[in-house]
Amino acid sequence: MKGGRLKTCVLISGSGTNLQALIDACAAPDFPAEIVLVISNRADAGGLDRARRAGIPTRIIPHKDYASREAFDAAIDAALRAAGVEFVCLAGFMRLLTAGFVNQWRDRLINIHPSLLPAFKGIDAVEQALAAGVSKTGCTVHFVRPEMDAGPILLQAEVPVEVADTSETLHDRIRQAEHRCYPEALRLISAGKVRVDGESVMFSE
Repeated sequence: MKGGRLKTCVLISGSGTNLQALIDACAAPDFPAEIVLVISNRADAGGLDRARRAGIPTRIIPHKDYASREAFDAAIDAALRAAGVEFVCLAGFMRLLTAGFVNQWRDRLINIHPSLLPAFKGIDAVEQALAAGVSKTGCTVHFVRPEMDAGPILLQAEVPVEVADTSETLHDRIRQAEHRCYPEALRLISAGKVRVDGESVMFSE
């Protein structure tokens, strides 16, 4: 980042609880990033209201309006560039991005996933953790690569799995960890304290 706050876009598909955590962090005057755009592929995504209440511009780009994933991703890319976006956070964005898009935004695109990657990839990570009988799971913030839930790991937080947990109770506990980790990940990046070297994340003071 060369002066100013890192101009960030958040891509969402749902209620936007991680978006809210990022909005709250960016509201601090000394936070080194600002959210300049929120994009959703769903017009009914609750996160859009969170963005509007915070005065953040929103765009709805329905994936069903496009004949291919490539065309959809091109529309997102055009919206990002038109808004002067420098960095992208995926926060419950339920579309797989094409390799072309991911490579265009390589090392400027992060995601948060509800497991300790590389364990339990996919949309049912919490259920996978319960089925496996593990004693702990958590969340991972990682730089995005074309493969699903892959890429250099930036931050992880462990969450205990309790005997009486259901997918709902465990997901709630993981979500609390996510709300701490995601703003911290964006802070580290936008403060220039993170560098990606190939497939490894390097930290600096």
